[in-house]
Amino acid sequence: MLVTISPAKRLDWQDRGVEMSAPEFQDDAVRLARTARNLTLRDLKKLMSLSDDLARLNRDRFKAFAEAPEAAHVRPAAFAFAGDTYQGLDAASLSGGDLDWAQERLAILSGLYGVLRPRDAIQPYRLEMGSRLKTRRGSSLYDYWGKTPAKALNTRAEEVGAEVLVNCASQEYFGAVDLKALKLEVVTPQFLELKDGSAKTISFYAKRARGAMARYIVQNRLTDVDAISGFDLDGYAFDAALSAPGKPAFVREAVASSPAQAAGA
Repeated sequence: MLVTISPAKRLDWQDRGVEMSAPEFQDDAVRLARTARNLTLRDLKKLMSLSDDLARLNRDRFKAFAEAPEAAHVRPAAFAFAGDTYQGLDAASLSGGDLDWAQERLAILSGLYGVLRPRDAIQPYRLEMGSRLKTRRGSSLYDYWGKTPAKALNTRAEEVGAEVLVNCASQEYFGAVDLKALKLEVVTPQFLELKDGSAKTISFYAKRARGAMARYIVQNRLTDVDAISGFDLDGYAFDAALSAPGKPAFVREAVASSPAQAAGA
């Protein structure tokens, strides 16, 4: 069984002394960074709806992007991303054995790097998969990556004998996986908050739950997709009545605080 998650806009650049690996599509990342560095600040702002300060920051990142970066300038992907999904994954508290298992089965879909493993060394960047960055391959990153992510996932699946992919990535990122080229059954968990008898998806909590599900699969070394129904982190429980084929539902009572309050806690 493989698991996919999305990257995050926010980064954590602490040096945690984790052994790193080389990204499979490093050459593509360099090529895309070169394309992005040629954009004007105005174009970069428009491309990703950035403020002036964030546009300058990311322009400088693209300009500094190296073909063969020094170790001091890279961090392992699962530790470098710091958004809601990565709070749920909490890579820093995983054991060495957990990381070894995840290295083969956990895939981070990336607009710049295509597909990453947890220990893959990345340089600081921001480039959402939905960005309409024009390249020789087309007018968007979906055009650029084409069938590459699906083929990379197929190869990983063959290496570990997986037949199912548990998709914990966002729609924006999993949209880069060509389902016609993918040879795996796809299962996409749904995470719902129950309030006043109604179950709804709240993005903030769903993102964190996706990371927690990836963590649950890694720590329990799950290879049978039916076993994910045992997921019970953060108060969630499997709900057969709300589930649909390929979309198992996990429900919990709505928390008292709002997403904004929880984020600031």
